[in-house]
Amino acid sequence: MTPANFCVNKQTEQDEFMRLALFEPDIPQNLGAFIRLSAGLGVPLDVIEPCGFPVDDKRIRRAAMDYYDLATLVRHASWAAFCRDRPPGRLVLLTTAGAERLPDAVFRPDDILLMGRESAGVPPEVHESADLRVRIPLQAGARSLNVALAAAMVLSEALRQTSGFEKLA
Repeated sequence: MTPANFCVNKQTEQDEFMRLALFEPDIPQNLGAFIRLSAGLGVPLDVIEPCGFPVDDKRIRRAAMDYYDLATLVRHASWAAFCRDRPPGRLVLLTTAGAERLPDAVFRPDDILLMGRESAGVPPEVHESADLRVRIPLQAGARSLNVALAAAMVLSEALRQTSGFEKLA
């Protein structure tokens, strides 16, 4: 089993950019939505592979439409590669099993907002690596939201709290 601190980046220089990270996405259209979200709000996107669909530059460009050139996209070959290469910052997992409700969460400017696979979330070792686990409260009977919708909601709240919208037009 991987220790909980496996994904702690040892770099000391602070990267004051909030980031989105997508763990092994299953649905190419959601990757496109994430690229457009990150491009539109000026937030870098980390894609942790393998993906559940073929990934190459041509397919990514098609999914991102005309937002590809505005996006900062970093691909990681695996969870271990992401943990090794990621910038410093707190790892915040969006999960239906989160202890912290979104309205109660306090975000930092260098948080990395991590979303799991659409079909299965994240494995236990990834869940344990998170510094904060946030859930969006839903009405009884509702399991979850689309991962891209959930990311947009949480990213918007995080940017609001950290004055991240100030840099945008």
